[in-house]
Amino acid sequence: METATVVVAPAPVVVASPPQHKLVELKSSFAPAAKPSPVKKHKKKLAGGCGGYVLEDVPHLTDYLPELKSYPNPLQDHPAYSVVKQYFVNPDDTVAKKIVVHKGSARGTHFRRAGPRQRVYFQPGEVTAAIVTCGGLCPGLNTVIRELVCGLHDMYGVTSVYGIEGGYKGFYARNTVELTPRSVNDIHKRGGTVLGTSRGGQVTDKIVDSIQHRGINQVYIIGGDGTQKGAATINEEIQRRGLKCAVVGVPKTIDNDIAVIDKSFGFDTAVEEAQRAINAAHVEAESAENGVGVVKLMGRNSGFIAMYATLASRDVDCCLIPESPFYLEGKGGLLEFVERRLRDNGHMVIVVAEGAGQDLIAKSMNFADTHDASGNKVLLDVGLWLSQKIKEHFKRKSNFPITLKYIDPTYMIRAVPSNASDNVYCTLLAHSALHGAMAGYTGFTVAPVNGRHAYIPFYRITEKQNKVVITDRMWARVLCSTNQPCFLTHEDVEGAGQEEEEPHLPMVEGENALVKSPPTCNGNGHLCSGAA
Repeated sequence: METATVVVAPAPVVVASPPQHKLVELKSSFAPAAKPSPVKKHKKKLAGGCGGYVLEDVPHLTDYLPELKSYPNPLQDHPAYSVVKQYFVNPDDTVAKKIVVHKGSARGTHFRRAGPRQRVYFQPGEVTAAIVTCGGLCPGLNTVIRELVCGLHDMYGVTSVYGIEGGYKGFYARNTVELTPRSVNDIHKRGGTVLGTSRGGQVTDKIVDSIQHRGINQVYIIGGDGTQKGAATINEEIQRRGLKCAVVGVPKTIDNDIAVIDKSFGFDTAVEEAQRAINAAHVEAESAENGVGVVKLMGRNSGFIAMYATLASRDVDCCLIPESPFYLEGKGGLLEFVERRLRDNGHMVIVVAEGAGQDLIAKSMNFADTHDASGNKVLLDVGLWLSQKIKEHFKRKSNFPITLKYIDPTYMIRAVPSNASDNVYCTLLAHSALHGAMAGYTGFTVAPVNGRHAYIPFYRITEKQNKVVITDRMWARVLCSTNQPCFLTHEDVEGAGQEEEEPHLPMVEGENALVKSPPTCNGNGHLCSGAA
């Protein structure tokens, strides 16, 4: 009985041409590119199976360079992995996007599982890898850089690894810096990024010209959703030119606002560091008459840091995040709650995410929207504004003096080195990324989905942001912890973003079909090909 088969574009064994000399200087001449098969923009690589199974696959170099030769993975002879019983990932292994299902639910969307494959499409001496960091700072950037360099060198014997300084514009505005295991040995103990970073500068043609000039054939791009969008366009241009070059994204955002993935690296460190500011605010508030501590934390569009720091602290009386609207004046408003809490407890602590209350501030100040180089809306200081409003409210109250302290640790939090948990996480991310590149996969972001690392197509990461669901139990836990009002109207609750249903993904049919013999189930839970 034939089972459903997912076609992953196998490559015939051919004699490979000698690897070309790898050039690093900007002045180098162009290397000839292989003739590519036609590449369609934003083409989704989908495959299906029994029970509503859908695989959202990632591109492979053989999709447009079908005659590439593969080689045995050198890890099979690596002494460190000799005791591992099944180190190589099964080609059919996938990771489910959704794991909480009902008895009659479809199997839903899956992603290709990350990890080393038995065959690779690069020889160690052939590889010239480049690493670039873009966007804002985040704990763990240096750890990812270190583990990419050391992993490529120690596991695959790659010795040509270069860092692109200053973000995307460094590809065409600056030269590279050589990275070796010795030069990156201690960088994980430092905050920031040794390569430097910047926002914007994503000029695709110039970047790919530089990649082609320098003979780079593996690019590791560390950044947030805007950076990953740039990585997607770079990958498309590389495919259009027919270059043998894998483009891999490592998602980075301190706000934990990247969709699909479990969490972003640096988030645990950020929550841990936020505790220091909250503890300081609590000490200040508790030590003064009618003391109020206001702490502003990072969270432009998503309030995860504020939410988790509040739950971890248990000293917070009110948590304000961008996803949950609030109002100041009137019955049930924030100022009424502050006054009641001070009368009851004599002190209080307010944690506010930087993106909370922006509409209220803009209305009160008649402020027009502006944007930074990455296209992000420039935020007004909600902490200062809120502190001022609280002071003004109590000035109008006779015999009710308050002492308010405002603490803004946002840039301190993102500049610290990653903690132990994030260091381990960054190591796993880096290793999964380089395993995928060596196996010939490209155009993907690597991250854990439901606890298992997976290769996720760029479009899945960039199509929407991850946000706190204020109708979810986690936000209810915060409200129970702080005993604050929810500030929500019935309309707010109805309009809150519930988790979306699994989208229906049409199968790729015709000449681009990825599934042979559309499968059915025989009623016993076994796969059938549709033939008796």
